[in-house]
Amino acid sequence: MKRAVTLKENWEFRRLYQHGKSAVAPVMVIYCRRSKTGGSRLGITVSTKLGKAVVRNRIKRRLREVYRLSLPHLKPGYDVVLVGRSRALDLPFSRLLETFQKSCKKLSIWEEQP
Repeated sequence: MKRAVTLKENWEFRRLYQHGKSAVAPVMVIYCRRSKTGGSRLGITVSTKLGKAVVRNRIKRRLREVYRLSLPHLKPGYDVVLVGRSRALDLPFSRLLETFQKSCKKLSIWEEQP
């Protein structure tokens, strides 16, 4: 992913946690908020409690791919933070994608027709 479309700063993550809407699933937590920049941005966090760097990076890669495949269906102009959970590692990718879609519909950021 390009640097321009990712959240990097701590204050950006904290702002989303405090003022954004959230949807909780067994494999991930999604926080979203209207972006002031007009474009959509993604931030991914995975706790060190889930394992060493190899495990955490694998979860991040899977979540990043879920977001990438779903991007045409997401409403533009939202900052999204995905918090990975341990079940995201073992769940089949199709179920992970399905869970992301359901959570986005719950947050009203999913559009059926891209």
